[in-house]
Amino acid sequence: MFNAEMYTGSREENYQLVKKQLQALLHDEKNQIANLSNASALLNQFLDRINWVGFYLIDTNGELVLGPFQGLPACVRIPIGKGVCGTAAMKKVTLLVEDVHQFPGHIACDAASQSEIVIPLLKDGELYGVLDIDSPEKNRFDELDQQQLEEFAAILMDNIN
Repeated sequence: MFNAEMYTGSREENYQLVKKQLQALLHDEKNQIANLSNASALLNQFLDRINWVGFYLIDTNGELVLGPFQGLPACVRIPIGKGVCGTAAMKKVTLLVEDVHQFPGHIACDAASQSEIVIPLLKDGELYGVLDIDSPEKNRFDELDQQQLEEFAAILMDNIN
């Protein structure tokens, strides 16, 4: 059983706690949909000032397709190289976008989104998908978020077959 935690420590301590919670949720579970669903729910519960968190997974035709998420209904398919998610996927690097309206080719799935962070999910160097988190505030995400969310994604990918 999972109990919602009150994250009362420093940001670094809170990220350490949420990564431990993720490991507990993933323990002995290999189903990717279950793990991705719990990971998105956990981040939605943990992160404040966000309006969408979820996954886009690489499809057999080379597009990103919507996976488990928390938030309003979203764009179903994103071509590699298009928008923030497609660009992060193509480059296999995290993109931290302070103002999505300044990002060339931004795909607006939710008009309320102002900033975004997208972390590529890699398994043995191959693109599996991306973790996408949107905020209704500009400049919501910083380097600490990037580092910690990259570590969160690495833990998740270690538990995905």
